[in-house]
Amino acid sequence: MKKYGIIGYPLAHSFSVGYFTDKFKKESLSDHEYVAFPIESISDFPEIIKSNPDLCGLNVTHPHKIGIIYYMDSLDEAAKEIDAVNCVKIANSHPVEDFFSGELSSTQIRLIGYNTDAYGFEHSLKPLLHKRHQKALILGSGGASRAVAYVLKKLHIEYQIVCRRARSKQLGYADVTANLLKEHLLIINTTPLGTSPNINECPDIPYEHLTDKHLVYDLVYNPAETEFLKRAKQKGAAIKNGLEMLHIQAEKAWEIWNS
Repeated sequence: MKKYGIIGYPLAHSFSVGYFTDKFKKESLSDHEYVAFPIESISDFPEIIKSNPDLCGLNVTHPHKIGIIYYMDSLDEAAKEIDAVNCVKIANSHPVEDFFSGELSSTQIRLIGYNTDAYGFEHSLKPLLHKRHQKALILGSGGASRAVAYVLKKLHIEYQIVCRRARSKQLGYADVTANLLKEHLLIINTTPLGTSPNINECPDIPYEHLTDKHLVYDLVYNPAETEFLKRAKQKGAAIKNGLEMLHIQAEKAWEIWNS
């Protein structure tokens, strides 16, 4: 049996569990299994690895995308720059190869961290962009925010991060004014606000100043149209949820696990 899974907390309604379970059924992969591992503390991660010797790969979600890095043997370029991991490849160690590569390890497995959030977000966002989308606001400052910032930098889109508490180089929600929204025509929500069952929540920005020139993207996918997106849509803005991004990053994870 080849086992895959996801760690995070809570995991009551995990996209990945449903996605990969359906994938395995459709592709007749009866010897494959996808399991949820809800762990509140990242310190419980080693026990998951120890207790599941047939694990081949893991997805990582909130709140462990940053803390999981401590346990990685190596990181891919994107994960290293973003400083957040949402995909782990569990590879068997080959002592002779490790010796000649200078990567000696006392364990029988190697944990390699990747960031497929960036890949999924980039390929989901690019078809929607216009020349006017030169500046962006990123709402939230967690692991997903870092992936979004990485992509915007790659696409040469200037951005500012907005979080609950204004810090050096980061704005607070009170700083989001009509003039700021006029300049920043791309707005991305990376917070969990509005996720079911708390569907009436949304980031605290002045939605009345949004226009039909804005592109508003919400990484939340459940519900399909969050309160954040509803308010933007009412002002004529183009909107996009995070479902396609999740599909793309899931397939990228599958490619990584099987490479």
